[in-house]
Amino acid sequence: MLWGIGGLTFGLSMRYLGMSLGYALALGFCAAFGTIIPPIFNRTIAELARHAYGQVQLLGVLVCLVGIAICGKAGMRKEREVSADDKKAVITEFNFAKGVWVAIFAGIMSACMAFGLEAGKPIADLAAKYGIWQNSPVYIVIFAGGFTTNLVWCALLNIRNRTASDYIRGGIRALVNNYVFAGLAGVIWYCQFMFYGMGTTKMGALNFSSWTIHMAFIIVFSNVWGIAFKEWRGASAGTHRLIFAGIAVLVASTLIVGVGNYLKT
Repeated sequence: MLWGIGGLTFGLSMRYLGMSLGYALALGFCAAFGTIIPPIFNRTIAELARHAYGQVQLLGVLVCLVGIAICGKAGMRKEREVSADDKKAVITEFNFAKGVWVAIFAGIMSACMAFGLEAGKPIADLAAKYGIWQNSPVYIVIFAGGFTTNLVWCALLNIRNRTASDYIRGGIRALVNNYVFAGLAGVIWYCQFMFYGMGTTKMGALNFSSWTIHMAFIIVFSNVWGIAFKEWRGASAGTHRLIFAGIAVLVASTLIVGVGNYLKT
């Protein structure tokens, strides 16, 4: 349920910061905490720190945090450089100060997904024993928590705003489009975790580091879309270079994590 709260507030970070900066900050924190939580939960963090491969893994997390800081600095520069009208033209409710705090909270809460995957290892082991995809049963339990959080919140909003009837209003064409695209979004969203689960099973004891790789590439492609939608329009060339540098550092963190995996094997 905690990662469900993270998902709700993650949407708010997009609302206040936009796709590019919102993803960079929220998922950056999600990547860092989601990578550190599993070894802490398993009480293997001290062992990692004693070996070269573990030290490289932890260095990757540190580099990820540096990338987050660079992206945050770019956001602060954008806040100073871009006029209020330009901000509102692209992101209607842009608010850097509010968005940063929301993104931090969303990132930490969303990292609980990684904790859920680690805590669900007994379920995964039992599934593997019977020859089925080991992560799928774990997802059922984890996603049920996120579904509950979102269901309760949406129900409360429907009651407060008296909008429950909107689910059946607006004409057949609009309803079909809304439900089809909502369903399609859910399927595509799930596919990331299906392939993520397939990848983690190939990484052995260092599968905790897969979370950093997963999050970093989401950040990269979200920034590509953010730039495509001109969210950084009006910012100086230096600020553009800074956000690109932040993205590059985040990508570098995934490479460092990969080196740690290689040293282990």
